[in-house]
Amino acid sequence: MEPSGGEQEPGAVRLLDLPWEDVLLPHVLSRVSLCQLLRLQRVSRAFRALVQLHLAGLRRFDAAQVGPQIPRAALAWLLRDAERLQELALAPCHEWLSDEDLVPVLARNPQLRSVALAGCGQLSRRTLGALAEGCPRLQRLSLAHCDWVDGLALRGLADRCPALEELDLTACRQIKDEAIVYLAQRRGAGLRSLSLAVNANVGDTAVQELARNCPELEHLDLTGCLRVGSDGVRTLAEHCPALRSLRVRHCHHVAEPSLSRLRKRGVDIDVEPPLHQALVLLQDMAGFAPFVNLQV
Repeated sequence: MEPSGGEQEPGAVRLLDLPWEDVLLPHVLSRVSLCQLLRLQRVSRAFRALVQLHLAGLRRFDAAQVGPQIPRAALAWLLRDAERLQELALAPCHEWLSDEDLVPVLARNPQLRSVALAGCGQLSRRTLGALAEGCPRLQRLSLAHCDWVDGLALRGLADRCPALEELDLTACRQIKDEAIVYLAQRRGAGLRSLSLAVNANVGDTAVQELARNCPELEHLDLTGCLRVGSDGVRTLAEHCPALRSLRVRHCHHVAEPSLSRLRKRGVDIDVEPPLHQALVLLQDMAGFAPFVNLQV
């Protein structure tokens, strides 16, 4: 432990005189936000050494704790010694985060289980390759609004991430049915949550293959998937007994009869039944809620 330095009254105990590994790290710095840590490390060399020791043992890093925007230099300093990360969230870095920034971090943290890169549009397949090769325990991955994600990148994940359970591909518009079919066949058995929202390239072929290969699927988001229709939803109802929520808003080819079986099972669906929609519309037009016996 580095000495605290400076003058102090006889018998007085300074913060840095307390045991670092036994007291300060587990009971003090663990309760300090990343933003405050950045300020603390500027106080003195001793505090800087203490903060660096704490950061080296981090299990969870969320850049949002620093603020809505984090400078590249700050991120590099915060993560330069981290080798035990299990969760990594970097959405606030979306405007500038590159492969050169991220790949070395992934290489030093093979224990990663959750990675959130939503909106990080400057990355490429190289990052997913590093994830697939170096993080075999990866369970949760968010790539929402990452336009660079394509079928080839997704195949690499499907081949090398056996523990994958949750995947967010919202607005990854290069992804087509073929890539989702491959994902379902390779990793469907363990997949529990998947978002394919806002992708007009995804249709019933992908949904049906997911249904047949993902018996543990609990959450599926198909919002805005214009090519998805009732056939895909019926297959979900038949083959996905664990399904708890389904998002099909703006899927104009999905009809109520295909959803009714899921409703009877208690699946949370974001589209109201036609009768309920009609009542809401009537209330808006008439200014009151008419009494209707829904049991008739």
